[in-house]
Amino acid sequence: MSAVLKTAPAEQQQAIAHFASKLTYETDPSDVAADIGAGLTGWVLVDSRSQESWDQGHVPGAIHLPTAEITARATSAVPPGTPVVTYCWGPACNGATKAALEFAKLGYPVKEMIGGMEYWTREGLPVETANGITRRPSDPLTAPTGIACAC
Repeated sequence: MSAVLKTAPAEQQQAIAHFASKLTYETDPSDVAADIGAGLTGWVLVDSRSQESWDQGHVPGAIHLPTAEITARATSAVPPGTPVVTYCWGPACNGATKAALEFAKLGYPVKEMIGGMEYWTREGLPVETANGITRRPSDPLTAPTGIACAC
């Protein structure tokens, strides 16, 4: 028997509901970069990592608000009601989830940037440090040169 089909796929309406719901909670580095590159506003990108991690490099235009400080500082850093996108290290880190939860508790509409800083960097997107903005070559397994995901 197929290991993939041992548990049957969801019925159409259940699948539609699940995947549509999932997109209300998540975005990805490519979509965030596309909005930033197009100058689209209306949401705030929040890096929830430590000061040391922020200093190592962060998404240009993000604000630094470590998870432990969200409750105390959110309303002074992000206007209430503004949609927030959180990110942390990467897929093996649930820091963005914890940060998103804190913003949700405060009444903010919120999404996570799946993949976090790891995939932002692996896709060759710009990284800001005290020395300015740099780009590393993209990882061919995540963003092959000359091939657009177009998803």
